[in-house]
Amino acid sequence: MIAWSPLAGGLLGGALNAAQTGRRAAPRLQEAITQHHDQLQAYETLCAELAVPPAQVALAWVLANPVVTAPIIGPRTTAQLDSAFAASETILAPATLTQLDAIFPGPGGAAPEAYAR
Repeated sequence: MIAWSPLAGGLLGGALNAAQTGRRAAPRLQEAITQHHDQLQAYETLCAELAVPPAQVALAWVLANPVVTAPIIGPRTTAQLDSAFAASETILAPATLTQLDAIFPGPGGAAPEAYAR
């Protein structure tokens, strides 16, 4: 499987800290930030505890899934590209993966059927 937009359009890249600037200030993303605020707060708190940038955690989480062959990313800066490369070397502990799955539960059911909705 190839993961499209593994940072959820920027939501998993530290959206709460930059919610008022750049493209995250767009009404559509502001609505998504409001809708998922509690999840994003829990996620960004976990990232801070890990001392790993949110975007790097998100990519490492996707890469930890054995069915994912590659994420499709769209870095706009060299720093974002460097963070993506660092994610490929970031190993998240099983307990961290469990926490991430609890913060953002999947659609439920067996793959791939549950993801084909």
